[in-house]
Amino acid sequence: MAMHAGGPDAVHALLTDGTTASIRAVRPDDRERVLEMYRHMSADNLRRRFFAISRRSAEQAVERICTLGSPTDQALLALVGDKVIGVAEYHRIDSPDRPQLAEIGLTVADDWHEHGVGTLLLEHLAHAARAAGVTAFTAEALADNHLMLKVVADLGLRTTRRFEQGEVHSTIELQEDEQYLMAVDDRGRTADVASLRPLLQPKSVAVIGAGRKETSVGRAVLTNLRHHGFNGALYAVNPHAASIVDVPSFPTVALLPEAPELAVLAVPAHALPDVAEQCGTRGVRALVVVGAGLRDEEAAGLLAACRRHGMRLVGPNCLGLANTDPAVRLDATFAATAPRPGTAGVAVQSGGVGIALLGALSRLGIGVSSFVSLGDKYDVSGNDLLQWWECDGRTDLAVLHLESFGNPRAFSRTARRLARRMPVLTVDAGRSEAGRRAAASHTAALATPTMTRRALFRQAGVIPTTGLGELVETAALLHSQPLPAGPRVAIVSNAGGAAVLAADACAEAGLTVPELPAALAADLSAALPEGARVANPVDTTPAVTSAAFAECLDRLARHGAVDAVLAVLVPTALSAAGGDDPVEALIRPPGARSRPVLTVLLDQAEPVRLLPASDGLPGSDGRSLPAYAEPAAAARALGHAVEYARWRAEPLGSIPSLDRIDAPTAALLVDDFLQHTPGGGWADPRLCGALLDAYGIPQQPWAWAGSPDAAAAAAERLGLPAALKAHWPGIVHKSEVGAVRLDLRSPAAVRAAYQDFTDRFGELMTGTVVQPMAERGIELVAGVTHDDVFGPLVLFGLGGTATEVLADHAARLAPLTDQDAHALITAPRCAPLLFGQHGDGPVDLEGLEQLLHRLSRMACDLPQLAEADLNPVLAGPGAVTALDVRIRLAPRATEAPYLRRLRAR
Repeated sequence: MAMHAGGPDAVHALLTDGTTASIRAVRPDDRERVLEMYRHMSADNLRRRFFAISRRSAEQAVERICTLGSPTDQALLALVGDKVIGVAEYHRIDSPDRPQLAEIGLTVADDWHEHGVGTLLLEHLAHAARAAGVTAFTAEALADNHLMLKVVADLGLRTTRRFEQGEVHSTIELQEDEQYLMAVDDRGRTADVASLRPLLQPKSVAVIGAGRKETSVGRAVLTNLRHHGFNGALYAVNPHAASIVDVPSFPTVALLPEAPELAVLAVPAHALPDVAEQCGTRGVRALVVVGAGLRDEEAAGLLAACRRHGMRLVGPNCLGLANTDPAVRLDATFAATAPRPGTAGVAVQSGGVGIALLGALSRLGIGVSSFVSLGDKYDVSGNDLLQWWECDGRTDLAVLHLESFGNPRAFSRTARRLARRMPVLTVDAGRSEAGRRAAASHTAALATPTMTRRALFRQAGVIPTTGLGELVETAALLHSQPLPAGPRVAIVSNAGGAAVLAADACAEAGLTVPELPAALAADLSAALPEGARVANPVDTTPAVTSAAFAECLDRLARHGAVDAVLAVLVPTALSAAGGDDPVEALIRPPGARSRPVLTVLLDQAEPVRLLPASDGLPGSDGRSLPAYAEPAAAARALGHAVEYARWRAEPLGSIPSLDRIDAPTAALLVDDFLQHTPGGGWADPRLCGALLDAYGIPQQPWAWAGSPDAAAAAAERLGLPAALKAHWPGIVHKSEVGAVRLDLRSPAAVRAAYQDFTDRFGELMTGTVVQPMAERGIELVAGVTHDDVFGPLVLFGLGGTATEVLADHAARLAPLTDQDAHALITAPRCAPLLFGQHGDGPVDLEGLEQLLHRLSRMACDLPQLAEADLNPVLAGPGAVTALDVRIRLAPRATEAPYLRRLRAR
């Protein structure tokens, strides 16, 4: 196979129409490729690019970008296949006012205008420039160069313009903000959806490797495609058959009568790279690979062929995919049963889980808009499917089973946007801590994988469940009932004991069962049989009639004192003898119900089912009603719905601007530390203090002392009584080794404490930290740990020496919005202490939020920040102060979670 011109250093990204382009740095051997692009440019476009119609200018430009003489300059190519379709460059310029300034140039091949090439190149060029310390671009364009001016304007970066003698001078600030990220989101979604159309709305499909034996996986896929009415052209590829299940078969991909948009590959692993290459050469747009067991070289060859030819890939090791749209009718799976048409989008990694989930949803009567078994996710991921469902016009419920995340922060942005429109459900798989590295700080010890994933889900509005059963239970409620406005539940039952079980289940799910207002209770009492109890829970007695039970439900579901109604029913001899079943009240409501109603039928065999709607009956609200076999299942589902409704009601939140931030100084300090400690390690107190100062994080006054006299002098200067803390490289938990002395009330006591440290720790100790004793306050912990997949996680909660034992903490992924910071403060069990509910008055809540925002900003600015542990943070009415700080730094490249690029596996 020919080497792709993109080369091993290329990244791949999608253009507006879904075409895959490769982006990489220009090399000296690219001269001819770049010149070829300029040779085909029109005279008018040459004039707009070089301000004159000059082929010589183009040649000089090619020479310049292919032989960049300074490491501070950069030039990037965009290629499709081996063809250069665009080039972008920046060159640092001397400017006393703006020393971090660079001038840019951009060229796009004539036949690739308005495909998003220039915008994509500038996004990647800006990322490279930020990493090199450039803070702004300047660009010059002729006033009639409307395409260039539009590219600059549409980037989403803050831009100022100046017009002068027919030219437009633009200054583009490179700092990423929400406006820029939203613009990137929009471009990414447009490109992604376009690239997925050949997968989910193909006009033609070929199954390669469809066997003649009935046990062939490929034959099963082909059979499903044919029998379930695929609306496009259908082919098989098998050199040993003229047709398979009445579908025409051809010996090779090259001999197909047309290039199919989608190819399903059911061939041995060793053949996949070559077959994928054949598909790409023939013009196939997308692949589904159902096989598994690829060796590393086979995996690399398969993905390289897809990138080389711009094919999107689902799998390998997957069940296939389906789209129930009547205009498509695509079932490219080897499942025994076709997905039921409907409005739930489903994406899973495990094929077995997919079969089980589709079956469970089908039994409930919940149909599927599209289904994708992602398998090993070499390319297409959950992010892609979220964007598809956002735009397909059919999906109103998203269901995910993801075992891993390729880009959690991009997933979070996409899911957060989609969850504002529809519920997004997932199974929180992989919750165990098996294999977790030993934690070296409180923050790292507390930040479990479950906490990290839950932080992602909570911020994104994703509803996490603990298993498929709970997911299906919750889907039944969200599919059939309106969202509750709050957690107040009215429980109605014809059996008192069952009502007690339901009340306990609601409490355990975080719901409340409030007392009912007297007027409502009186109305219920008048409608129910003698002996009924109209507290909450409402005990209707076994003698209740269907009509009375229905009236009770209806009154509760319309009253503002509750947010949801849970009906718990058991079969009784009274209802059987009278032929009047209260279940009839559930499916024949006497009036429309504006609040969710769900039921528990304790004699029900199924864990959950949907009772049929009664659309034709007078007064029916037309909704099906979820029925559960266990009160706990109903309460869990309702708890998830309440939490989701609460999240949707919250403002979107924004990342606040912060003053007193000196990020360049912090970056220099970190670089200097890692130059002297290439493998990384724990920063000493002086570096820790300097980093906190750079981000305006308040800390207790301190001084470094290397002798008893210096320590005593520092204590007198800072104020007695004092605290003395011994330090040496690698020390983390000082109190555990007796390296802290408190309440030293005289210089002599400070000298004695220093001497004690010297006697016990000897040459191990490199010095001490001296601090005045702090005022009283609540001891908290705030910290950061960097997850290799999820990025920085900010943790907050009750601190002190027992912080790990008490485990009263919450976490959110950085960067924190104002809503995230507020949620961090209110989530721990200790939150009432902070708000002064025990008589001491509230602590400095604004200062606490500021500390969290500044910690978040430091974590985002410094990817080398592996761990930061501020414990304790002392919170009082007038101030919030970090008393002790530990920071671990590790070499790590600058991250770009929002840069548009396809997975590199």
